[in-house]
Amino acid sequence: MQKLSALTAPMALSNGVTIPGLGYGTYQTPNEETKKAVLEALSVGYRHIDTAAVYGNEQGVGDALKESDIAREDIFVTSKLWNTERGYDATKAAFAKTIATLGVDYLDLYLIHWPANTKQFGAKAAELNAETWRAMEDLYNEGKIRAIGVSNFMPHHLDELMKTAVIKPMVDQIEVHPGWPQAEAVRYNQAHDILVEAWAPLGEASALSNETIAAIATKHGKTAAQVCLRWGIQQGVLPLPKSTHQERMAQNTDIFDFELTDAEMTQISALENLGGQCMVPDEVDF
Repeated sequence: MQKLSALTAPMALSNGVTIPGLGYGTYQTPNEETKKAVLEALSVGYRHIDTAAVYGNEQGVGDALKESDIAREDIFVTSKLWNTERGYDATKAAFAKTIATLGVDYLDLYLIHWPANTKQFGAKAAELNAETWRAMEDLYNEGKIRAIGVSNFMPHHLDELMKTAVIKPMVDQIEVHPGWPQAEAVRYNQAHDILVEAWAPLGEASALSNETIAAIATKHGKTAAQVCLRWGIQQGVLPLPKSTHQERMAQNTDIFDFELTDAEMTQISALENLGGQCMVPDEVDF
């Protein structure tokens, strides 16, 4: 498990590419607000920006990259393939659209946003995931993406994908926060040298107002949000917090000067029913 000591401290992916160990998420940030938010995140110190085609804000992220005086190679940029673009040819076309919208020559990380599941595709789901992944592998081998991975894939999806994959996914971005720890998936990924990224790492208001988390936060002189993020980092999980308020962006980075005890980690991991989306990938129909 890799330990981090600073906002931009790198974590090594299985192919040797390094990724800043805390990212800035842009989910549900409208395109017209994204440029300002990303520029503020970069000014706070973030060097890892996470977006997706379905967020509808790749243009705003790209505009921020252009306006920033930080070199492109110093900013780690992730985007994701949406569900309607699965399959070999569609994936390659969607990737081309994404980098054109972002205005970049390459992506640092590209993810399959959700696995095709049997609820929607029946026996064809595995083949569809395999063909989508084959396109990702080719884009990687062509040097257009520095690292490739998946999002919302559970262990059985990964087991199936590995039957045909030539290149192992380097990242799995899943929902992880107090009350929804996804411990089995985290263990599986780490055992297979796949980095876990956490979307929605703060959960919802019920996590941030939870008495156990609040008491731990008070003990350390931190906020509940900072404790939630620290809980993820101490498991070797890379959080992707999102805020459009610069003060909170900065607070979310101030998590490297304290450490939760083993007992505190266990307390937080045992919490249940704290909200969040908590979607089961095999049950979604979008």
